[in-house]
Amino acid sequence: MIANFKTVAKFVPIAALLLSACTSDSKYKELEAQNQQLQQQVTNLQREAQFVEAGDLLFPSGGFQLSQAGMAELSKNIVPKLVGLQNAKVVVYGYTDNVPVGSALQQQGINDNLTLSSRRAGAVVNYLISQGVNPNLVSERGLGDADPVAPNDTPQGRAQSRRVELTLAGPGT
Repeated sequence: MIANFKTVAKFVPIAALLLSACTSDSKYKELEAQNQQLQQQVTNLQREAQFVEAGDLLFPSGGFQLSQAGMAELSKNIVPKLVGLQNAKVVVYGYTDNVPVGSALQQQGINDNLTLSSRRAGAVVNYLISQGVNPNLVSERGLGDADPVAPNDTPQGRAQSRRVELTLAGPGT
């Protein structure tokens, strides 16, 4: 009898574990619906994890300080999406076309497109912070003319390549 008791005692914890893992059909369907809803939210956020703003909208031609129209654009379309982030990292990438910087910029210490793109990305970061975006979550990186989105041999292509991209990464996205 004691031997049978020991055998049964070995299987009771396993049986209890298996039974505890069972859920009712209605509870299962509720959890499945919640899972589908969360997956949809993740998909929506992934679509919004990158924002692209035309450089010509944000900055005056050949400049690196945000224009009034640029500030309005960021305030309306970008700041509301970023201000509540708690854990996500936001990287602001600045891009330029391949036209060399002019003498006016060179007199201000900007000797190449890489420096210009860094200053533009920095201007966007500073503005976002001034509008309430957590400064610990935002960084900038200038990439110059390294990644054109269109050929630089037409004015339209160069305009498309002059841009600022904001990319969100991390658990807050």
